[in-house]
Amino acid sequence: MWRDHLTEIIVFSLLFLLVSVMGFVAARWRAPKEMAHLDEWGLGGRSFGGWITWFLIGGDLYTAYTFVAVPALMFGAGAAGFFAVPYTIVIYPLVFLVLVRLWSVSHRHGFVTPADFVRKRFDSPVLALLIAITGIVATMPYIALQLIGIEAVLKTMGVTGDNALARHLPIIIAFAILAAYTYQSGLRAPALIAFVKDSLIYIVILVAVIYLPYKLGGWGDIFAAADAKFDASPNPNDGILLNGNNQLQYVTLALGSALALFLYPHSITGVLASRNRDVIKRNMSALPAYSLLLGLIALLGYMAIAAGVKPLPGNSAGSVDNNTVVPLLFDQQFPDWFAGVAYAAIGIGALVPAAIMSIAAANLFTRNIYKEYLKRDASAAQEANVSKITSLVVKVGAVACIVFLDPQFSIDLQLIGGVIILQTLPAVALGLYTRWFHRTGLIVGWVAGMGLGMWMLYQVASPTRKHFGGSAFPLSEFGFDTTRTIYVGIVAVAVNLAVAALVTLALRAAKVEEGVDGTEPDDYFADEGDPRITPGPDRDADSAREPVA
Repeated sequence: MWRDHLTEIIVFSLLFLLVSVMGFVAARWRAPKEMAHLDEWGLGGRSFGGWITWFLIGGDLYTAYTFVAVPALMFGAGAAGFFAVPYTIVIYPLVFLVLVRLWSVSHRHGFVTPADFVRKRFDSPVLALLIAITGIVATMPYIALQLIGIEAVLKTMGVTGDNALARHLPIIIAFAILAAYTYQSGLRAPALIAFVKDSLIYIVILVAVIYLPYKLGGWGDIFAAADAKFDASPNPNDGILLNGNNQLQYVTLALGSALALFLYPHSITGVLASRNRDVIKRNMSALPAYSLLLGLIALLGYMAIAAGVKPLPGNSAGSVDNNTVVPLLFDQQFPDWFAGVAYAAIGIGALVPAAIMSIAAANLFTRNIYKEYLKRDASAAQEANVSKITSLVVKVGAVACIVFLDPQFSIDLQLIGGVIILQTLPAVALGLYTRWFHRTGLIVGWVAGMGLGMWMLYQVASPTRKHFGGSAFPLSEFGFDTTRTIYVGIVAVAVNLAVAALVTLALRAAKVEEGVDGTEPDDYFADEGDPRITPGPDRDADSAREPVA
């Protein structure tokens, strides 16, 4: 009953109210003369320095997924859940130079989205449309994942009901508040709140990794309890060590997730909001500090095993909700007031990325669908207004994902989104370095990769669903005599690249028109103070399509 968690609810509510007020106040923080412009509402004026960017991107990438889904996977499957640690380590060297090139060309031409860049680079509105749709669709389950984090906390505190409406009502209220201050303040709201969110998370985790092992008998007892549980598991792939069957899945999942991370529109939004190239370089060097935190958070899953945590029932009959193991661990092991602080860290950790994700998806719709196909002469103010409204619609869609989807692990939502967003890698990431691919080849490759990826995801079953039950595809479906699985995203993007290359060769041999590259080589090295860059609302509203003079 909720009365048993009254102290936790009060602390959680007070901190939630604090960040909500900060969200509304953010509209006046570093306020521009004119907010009705995507550069201001959707990118914070492209003026964030090192510290703000560090908290913004960190708050964007390390979310409720970190606090809830990764430990839940560790609790349920063991070592396989550690894939999140290596992928967040290898990603930063991979994107260190890629992102500064994207920042430069975007700032010189006024690009707000990755689809803006693709439109200019490959002279293809169709390809840009596909990139925009892909980004929006991939973002929806990622936002839904944040909702699951909040729902797990509310369920632990006993404030959700038995029927569907009562169960989801607190989520709807929380996201209504989020929608209101995001609508008003744009990217400035999550940027300001990220300071509170990350501070709370660091405090909670540092206390947890010192206090909980001491209370549970030490790390030796914690790992022994986890080992004993997985030894008794009917699934031979569960364990505190990987085995021959899940090593391929682990490697491909870590690599695929790393390649996907900075293809997400919300990741790119955080990067484009930076003031200059040096801010990005410093952040790509410093952000791995979050990976240390992630490794410690993952171990909460083993601590929950040692503490004897029993997950709460799931939404379907006979199922359990592994996403509740961390909130239950805090509830059982911490004083009520500190458990409330921990719950607030999870809840706020969901709001920050959800806000950025909805803004990024809205920018994609506004720039690459509304302006390109519905109102080509839209003013800057009209663009900003459409983006605000679209961000509200995106949040409603995310709530719908929660109502109609019930994955075994909430992490499945993020992994499925990763398969989708990976199909933009040839056009966006490789397009920053080469224009060798033909625009039609990239379109055909996208169709092939997306089609194969959706077919493979459809074949994956889980204990709760026959289809779309995860992203680990059994190689036996391809005719191999093995029980091993592989991450769907790696196979799909490999086919995407292969098809794009073959079609490019064929079209080039046939001398099919390739379009005009609207960028110049020096665009990829432009920096703050470049005479061709006019920041903020003074930039031509049509600059995403026409070069800046």
